[in-house]
Amino acid sequence: MKAFAINATTKEVKELDIQMQANSIYTFFSSILIDELGTINKHVIYTDANALSENKSSFFIGEQLIIGDALILGKEDLNDVDAIISKDELSSLITKEVSAFYQEVLEILSITDVNLYRHFMVSHKGEELALNTEWVLYTFNMADDRTKEYFVSELQKALKVSQTPEDFMQKMAGLALNVAG
Repeated sequence: MKAFAINATTKEVKELDIQMQANSIYTFFSSILIDELGTINKHVIYTDANALSENKSSFFIGEQLIIGDALILGKEDLNDVDAIISKDELSSLITKEVSAFYQEVLEILSITDVNLYRHFMVSHKGEELALNTEWVLYTFNMADDRTKEYFVSELQKALKVSQTPEDFMQKMAGLALNVAG
């Protein structure tokens, strides 16, 4: 099956021909904790859910934050299929530069067990929204420097008093939504 692997350290895209079996994804990452991201149309991006706690390098595919190596396969309904995106097109979606804000926050979060992509619920204007830590980081990354400093400072304080990262991110998501209106 045609797949692509992205090395998080070098950001090199490599085309693979893999034999899909029940444990192929887990074997690729040497991990049983895998995240599935649907960022690329008709594709799935698999990542190691332990990559954050292992301080792996990060990068972006489009606007999707990826930590650690990535494996990309095609997706049709619920089935993994050959990747149909070209290597050049995939390479053009990769952004190697990760802002200082992201780097600092990811370093702080690496000592926690937070999953960047696990959804939590936030109430806003009588509506329940499913958001995640990755969305909160993306949103605060667009803020001014003072707001970013506030975020980092409050995150450090929250973790020192044993507040869960999920509770903190939920609170910050609420603040971001209130500012947005």
